[in-house]
Amino acid sequence: MKIKKIICSGGRTGFFFDDQRAIKKGAKADGSAYIGAPVTDGFKAVRQAGESISVMVLLEDGQVAYGDCAAVQYSGAGGRDPLFLAEDFIPVIMEHVAPMLEGKELNSFRELAAEVEAVQVDGKRLHTAIRYGVTQAVLDAVAKAKKQLMCEVIADEYGLKPEYRQIPIFTQSGDNRYDNSDKMIMKGADVLPHALINNVDTKLGKDGSILLEYVKWLRDRIIALRHDETYQPVLHIDVYGTIGMAFGVNNYEAMADYIATLAEAAKPFKLRIEGPMDSEEREAQMKALAALTAEVDRRGIDVELVADEWCNTLEDIKYFADNKAGHMVQIKTPDLGGINNIVEAVLYCKEKGIGAYQGGTCNETDRSAQVCVNLAMATQPDQILAKPGMGVDEGYMIVYNEMQRILAQLAVKNA
Repeated sequence: MKIKKIICSGGRTGFFFDDQRAIKKGAKADGSAYIGAPVTDGFKAVRQAGESISVMVLLEDGQVAYGDCAAVQYSGAGGRDPLFLAEDFIPVIMEHVAPMLEGKELNSFRELAAEVEAVQVDGKRLHTAIRYGVTQAVLDAVAKAKKQLMCEVIADEYGLKPEYRQIPIFTQSGDNRYDNSDKMIMKGADVLPHALINNVDTKLGKDGSILLEYVKWLRDRIIALRHDETYQPVLHIDVYGTIGMAFGVNNYEAMADYIATLAEAAKPFKLRIEGPMDSEEREAQMKALAALTAEVDRRGIDVELVADEWCNTLEDIKYFADNKAGHMVQIKTPDLGGINNIVEAVLYCKEKGIGAYQGGTCNETDRSAQVCVNLAMATQPDQILAKPGMGVDEGYMIVYNEMQRILAQLAVKNA
């Protein structure tokens, strides 16, 4: 089976592009918008509509496979590629990717994905969002040509023999961290709530007291709303570097003291803290997170630290994992470019004994989320992000339902 034609269309994502640097510099929320001037190149506002590109692969037999190009909410921040706008990048795909793929045999996802990853324009690799969406479409096309599920293609090509099971789903609340937590608890989310703690003064507290009170509230709320004591979700809170801002980026003792207080307040639930500091540079971030991880482990504090900022690419993930910078690494799916790199990243973390969190961003699409579920079913990370959307309704439904569809189909195939 060959690829007959590549077609593109612009679309919307499940959230927004946010200028993270402008927000950290004090841009204020105004309803769903932000007041203030953008700082990062390409932004026309601190918050603007998220955009995507659907890449459709027309097969010889008339079937259509597709994937969605999408970039993270905080595009252009933390060493990432610039803002991803459909009108800028559809021409790039049609000029540099379509001619390379059209006419290709759909025999191997890995080989075609490697070809997509190797494309360069003016000496630079394609935008991560392009590589992300095109390789999704390629995987779907190979699966359709072979009459397999996408997860089966991955398992076969990477020599995996997964025990297919439901993977813990991590939901994120956005700023509506109270009402959305209620939804998560009622729906039985395995990991919650993200909480979006991205400001010291209003969300963490200069002494950490605001977040501490929220953790206590969340603990009590789970106990009050759960149906029985078997529901034991993990509390996973992304603090966007604010603990380092409040206590000192390299003040590991003070940060560990505070994190220990949070862990005690979270009991009987397990606590994860994502992005405790942001050192504004890759090597410095790795060293700071590794040092804090070592301090937490030395004290026996019952908390897992999660690497996020400056840990974007497959190479970054290997670098952080090799140096034990965190107990878990977020594999932020659009940041890795080709989805073949997501597979490699999950398998590398598992090999190194580091927790693999197959994440992503609220600023994705239903399609990119569905493809990511297939990757996760084959590689079995420790958790997968509910996406798109900053909340629990859409993203949890999309990821949970796709997982259940896969499990139901596999059960019939393997009966």
